[in-house]
Amino acid sequence: MSGLTDKHIGIAASRQAENISKLIEKQGGTSRVFSIQGKQQLNEQTCRENVGTLIDEPFNWAVLTTGIGARTLEDSAVDSGLQGEFIKKLSQLKLAVRGSKTLRWMKEHNLNADLTAEDGTMDNLFHYLKKETNNEQSQRIFLQAYNQDDAELKESLEQFGFSVYLSKPYKYERPDPKVLEELETNILSQTLDAVVFTSKTQVQNLLLHTPRAEELVNAFNEGVLAVAVGKVTASELERAGISEVLQPEQPKMGAMIVSMVHHYNERQGNPF
Repeated sequence: MSGLTDKHIGIAASRQAENISKLIEKQGGTSRVFSIQGKQQLNEQTCRENVGTLIDEPFNWAVLTTGIGARTLEDSAVDSGLQGEFIKKLSQLKLAVRGSKTLRWMKEHNLNADLTAEDGTMDNLFHYLKKETNNEQSQRIFLQAYNQDDAELKESLEQFGFSVYLSKPYKYERPDPKVLEELETNILSQTLDAVVFTSKTQVQNLLLHTPRAEELVNAFNEGVLAVAVGKVTASELERAGISEVLQPEQPKMGAMIVSMVHHYNERQGNPF
């Protein structure tokens, strides 16, 4: 019997929800989608200003934290007829990069990273950036960030001695409160065996803005399995107080589902 047979799995993702559902159902499980990522909102005027500032003003470093953020800025540069200048300026700077999607975008433009986050986290990237500070001369950073973490990321770099320009080309709106409430209810009643998270934004949307956060964390610790696609998402769940977080060795959707199958097979005493 498959490890996901008779298991009810909640999916907090939106973009990959259908694919995750199919993978779960192939393993005998039942999936329910509670999309709490929130809608991505592009600020076109901000993008244009960010691109113009990057091209026209002096910087030592550019820190690119998401592939979608890098592409969003490039799209704005294309619309403004400045794509060549945008890519050229990045090629002249030291580049610090987080995330495989960001690296793929850079490869498309023959850009090379000077620093990368080995584990995909901003903490890891900042560990290396801290070593790059020069006490004799302030270095200026173009920081592409988004959502709840932007002020925290900027402050961290400033504490290292960098001068920071914050680029925030997009953000995520809050998800539908009815969907959030429905997911909360299913977690608290433990009608779900597990919940799959594919981004830290989903974790923050569930746990940062509700008076029932402590109850939700207790429900995870008492029976509902928290599943993360990768280390960044897992770290956010752990930071919230969830003691057991399942994540695959490789941050991929298929590997995540296989990890769930192995987890439940182990608990049931079944061979893989």
